[in-house]
This record gives sequence, C-alpha cells and structure tokens, in this order.
Amino acid sequence: MKVGVIVFPGSNCDHDAWYAVNRNLHAAPGECSAEYIWHDSSTLNGVDAVVLPGGFSYGDYLRCGAIARFSPVMSSVREFAAAGGLVLGICNGFQILVEAGLLPGALLRNEHLKFICKQVALRTETVDSPFTATMRKGEIIHVPVAHGDGRYFADEATLDELEREDRVAFRYLENPNGSVRDIAGILNRERNVLGMMPHPERACDPLMGSVEGLGVFQSILSSVSALSLNAK
Repeated sequence: MKVGVIVFPGSNCDHDAWYAVNRNLHAAPGECSAEYIWHDSSTLNGVDAVVLPGGFSYGDYLRCGAIARFSPVMSSVREFAAAGGLVLGICNGFQILVEAGLLPGALLRNEHLKFICKQVALRTETVDSPFTATMRKGEIIHVPVAHGDGRYFADEATLDELEREDRVAFRYLENPNGSVRDIAGILNRERNVLGMMPHPERACDPLMGSVEGLGVFQSILSSVSALSLNAK
C-alpha cells in the first residue's frame, strides 16, 4: 500500500500521518509506505490511499479549508475519489473535504468559541467502511482533538440521510465542541471518503498514551490489500 500525505502551506500534522503509516503500522517489509505530496502537484504518483492531514492550510485566513480546496492537487484528489480511491481527511483535512464538496455539511466555530486540545472518547458507529473494517461496531477508542472550528453542522435532512445510510463513522461519547448529534466523523455515499475531526494518527504510538487510533490505518491497509487481491 502506498499512501500519499498531502502537504499544504500550514499543514502541521503531515509528519504524524507519515509516521503512523511508515513506523507505527509495523507492516511486513514493502507492504506499505507513505510519501509526501506537495499541494501544487498535478498527480498523486500512483498512490493507493490519500491522507489530508491536520493543520492550518493557508493559515485558514478566509475560512478553514476554503483556500486549500483550490490547490492544484485537489483536482487529482477529486478524480481519485471519484474512481473509488480511499481518501481520509483529518481535522483540517476534514474541513477541506467539506469545502471541496466531497463530504456534506460544514465545520463551524466550537460551541464555546475556544480552541480545544485534549483526548476524547469516540464510539465506532459503523464497520462497513474501508476505514473501520478491522474495528468492532460500538468499539470505544481514545484519540486527541485539537481544533477551534470543529463543530460539525448539517441540515436535518442531511443528518437523517447520514444516519439512515449508516454513514456516521464515529461519535463523541462526551461532545467537546457542540457537533450536531455528537458526530465526529462521516463517510461519503460511496463510503471511500472519510472526514473526522479527531486525530487517529496521534494515537498510534505507546509514547503518545494511546495506540487506539491504529485501527483506522490498519483498516485502510486491510481494505487496500483486499482490493489488490480482488483485482488479480
């Protein structure tokens, strides 16, 4: 599995994602690797999965993710997703996916208007996705959040659709930011794009106090491997 980590001006979790894949997955030699892809690239270099990491793309001066959506690489990301490629957006990456129209809804200022940085508990709501396939439905994982604009919002019809189609991937057990219906991560209709505000890549090493975020990356690896076998 080859993972492309998109680097925007202002990304600050790109190395965390790179490290989670290259060091924390402990895959067999040659089984998986991650590489950086700069935001002005016109190609994804034949990757099997894409990660849009957290940070403050372009300083988030206009609106979180609003400028990054126009980066040249996003045209390739849209084409990749439309062809069934796996795309994971974390924190600012989630904001970018929403701004780019790859996921519904919006990310608003936290309910109490303060930046939040702490570990939270998430409940896995579905295992019917390439990002949660190795996890258990109802499994609780502990991962950090670090955001000021992480309050997920969508109209009632969209929320009902997300729940009816089992596209809510994760919910907060104790909502830190006021997200509607405690939503922490959602899938697109085709289930190959996931956006989540918490940082699983920061919970992949014992030194960080939790390795429970590894399930997301292990699921991606398992799903890519299964797709490769089916293609043979």
